[in-house]
Parts: sequence; C-alpha cells; structure tokens
Amino acid sequence: MTTNRRLGATDLHIAPLVLGGNVFGWTADRDASFAVLDAFVAGGGTMIDTADVYSAWVPGHQGGESESMIGDWLKSSGKRNDVLIATKVGMLPGEGGEKLAPARIAAACDASLKRLGVETIDLYFAHQDDDAVAQEDALAAFAKLIDAGKVRALGASNFHARRLKSAHDAAVAHGLPHYQVLQPEYNLVSRHKFEGELQDYCITNNVGVVPYYGLASGFLTGKYRSKDDLGQSVRGGRMGDLLEGKGADVLAAMDAVAADTGASLAQIALAWLAAQPGVTAPIASATSVKQVEDLLGAITLELSADQLDRLSAAGA
Repeated sequence: MTTNRRLGATDLHIAPLVLGGNVFGWTADRDASFAVLDAFVAGGGTMIDTADVYSAWVPGHQGGESESMIGDWLKSSGKRNDVLIATKVGMLPGEGGEKLAPARIAAACDASLKRLGVETIDLYFAHQDDDAVAQEDALAAFAKLIDAGKVRALGASNFHARRLKSAHDAAVAHGLPHYQVLQPEYNLVSRHKFEGELQDYCITNNVGVVPYYGLASGFLTGKYRSKDDLGQSVRGGRMGDLLEGKGADVLAAMDAVAADTGASLAQIALAWLAAQPGVTAPIASATSVKQVEDLLGAITLELSADQLDRLSAAGA
C-alpha cells in the first residue's frame, strides 16, 4: 500500500488521489454516487473534494447538489471518520453577498455544513480570488470559522502566485491563518498555470497542491484521438485544440509508457501528476465503480525517472 502524504503544513494526511465531487447529483445519480464513494473508500481513498457551486450550471440546479449527495452518503454509510471533506466558497452568490465577502463566507460555510451533515469541514477553499475584498478581511472571516471549530484548514483555488504571496503576507501581518493548500488547474497538456513561479512558491513555502482537471476533461484517457472522436461527449468541442497542439505527442508518449507498464492512460496521467515537485495528490472524478477502480490504480503506480522525463518532454 502507498503511504498517505501530509498535505502541506496542515495536520491532514491523504492518499495521493483525491475524489472529485463535481459529478455527484449531476452526471452521477444517487445510486451511482453512493457506489463510487463506497468504492473509493474501499480502495484506500481518503479525501473527497466538492464545492457549494456544484452543480449550479445545470438547468434547474441551484448549487449544493454535490454537497447534499455526499451528505446523504455520509449519513447512510456511517463513514464520516474514514474520509476528509474539502469544499469551497466564492463562486456561488447568496446570503451575505458574493465571492469572498466576509458575510458570504460565514453564511456559505453554515450552508455547506448543513448540506454535508457534518460539524467540521476538513479543508475549506477560497474557490477564486476576489480583488474587491481586502485579503486580511477574507482571512479574518475564515479565522472565525476555524476558531468556531467549523473548519480545520484553509486552501486557495485559482490564485496567482502574486496573490497567494500577498495573502500570506497579510496573514503574517495580522496574525491570521494562512492558505496552506493550493488547488490549481494542472495536467500533462495544461502546465502553464502552475509550473514556474506558482509551483516554486508552493515548494518553498510548503503549500500542499491538489490539482484539478488532472485528466484534462477526459482527453488524457485517450478517448479523443481524432476529429471523429470529438462528438463523443459534451466536452468534445474543447478537445480539438488539444489534438492540434501538443496533445497527440503527449498521447503517443503515454501509449509507450502504457506498453511498458500495463497501466491505463488515466493511471499514467495521475501518477505523473502525483510525482511532480510540490504536488500532494491530483483530483479526479468518476461516475461508475469501474472508473473509480481504474483511477485508484494510480495510487500504487510508480513511474520510472525515464518514463516521467519522456512524458514531461512530450508536453513541454
């Protein structure tokens, strides 16, 4: 079994794969969601990532569907002590305003706790930066949640290096808690948003990193290899640009590693991420037990230095 990894400077230790909750209550109904969650925990998974805004983009949904589904599963399975729950505030407007307004943070946290049916959120993310709110004011709002026992640790998602650093400086200056975890977009075909200054900052300051879009919306599973494949799903339209860019080279390198290891392309994509400097665990979602069992294979897949180098070079 692979050892759990410490998430940055937090006291949280997680398996090197996080289950994405965006699909629960959307493309995975109750039965499918419960089956996926059961299989993830049975396979050694430890953290589930969701957000209050999942899945407000679906006609008829208002946000909170994913949290409610996870809450129902926690209640019926009795597995609250077996998992860590990460959720987010900042994209779903509502009581208290929008984004990172202090009153919004307070109200959104209470709403998330209620939907999840838990007393404490293990990791609470600012889902996006908010230039309209002073960083010390947002952090002070988060500090109140920590002091009240409603939140254990803080993270930031979609923050640039400059803003992550200025948030850290504000926390030091005002004696407030820090963002100890970052959730950026990062995968074999989308590396510019993390590599460089942001990655260096996280490594230097022991900020744990849990990247999303680890499979590039399914592209890195090998599902889209020609223009004929683009009609396979609602996401197909985005894949044409990847195929015309470095995508084909990356898939070819992944195919070679798959031939060496017998691993699936999804496992290879996630294992590459988990091996990158500063990364604690990639996030990936699944809508079936078969998919989640495939993803879990990434936890024990160790790629050689040569394999990692070849994959990196293909997408450089």
